[in-house]
Amino acid sequence: MLGCEAIKLVIINLGIRSMNFTKQALSVAAILAIVACGESANGQTEGNDDAGFTAISGTYTAEAKHRYITFSYSHGGYSNPWLRWREWDADLNWNADDPASSSVNVTIDATSIDTGVDVFDGHLKGERFFDVENHPQITFVSTSLEQTSDNTGKMIGDLTIKGITKPVELDVVFRKDGFDTRKSLYKLGFSASANVLRSDFDVDFLAPSVSDEVVITIEAEFILPAEEE
Repeated sequence: MLGCEAIKLVIINLGIRSMNFTKQALSVAAILAIVACGESANGQTEGNDDAGFTAISGTYTAEAKHRYITFSYSHGGYSNPWLRWREWDADLNWNADDPASSSVNVTIDATSIDTGVDVFDGHLKGERFFDVENHPQITFVSTSLEQTSDNTGKMIGDLTIKGITKPVELDVVFRKDGFDTRKSLYKLGFSASANVLRSDFDVDFLAPSVSDEVVITIEAEFILPAEEE
């Protein structure tokens, strides 16, 4: 598996399947994914530098303290604001023997959008944008995966916003897998990014003054308690 420092040179700009992954690589999403090429606080994460994976097969969940979904757009060319969703969950059905058969499901609480400005949050929750009263969730379900290098891939999946479902392609980077001896957890880390058009999901109010294209960025660690073996 590639060294941590090498992997840090990532593609970051949140699908998966149909590929033969080497046992040194994975690209998944979820949706997703992801943080750290680093180790646990006291260095207790045991990574795997040999063929195969330390992280066993199973259903992993996105760790709440180490998962982020942000998006950015051009505000009339003056700036590129960064926004996020604070609350979201993801399940990674990980197959260590056949990573290409792994899958990701992501559910975002659309009401948790966070611009850092309460008035703007309310604006984006309204019917001209995400209309969270009628569409409180955003979902992503992976459908295919293609390997592009030892630690990168392209994930295709169905993104649903405001009841509209469109296929989205994500660039995914496999960061690291390992076992956290302090917390007794198997861990997998990913980064992902995608470019989407607001107009595809009826969220294009003020376009093109505010760019139609949005860049979604995902960082996530997925965990599986050892007792679930």
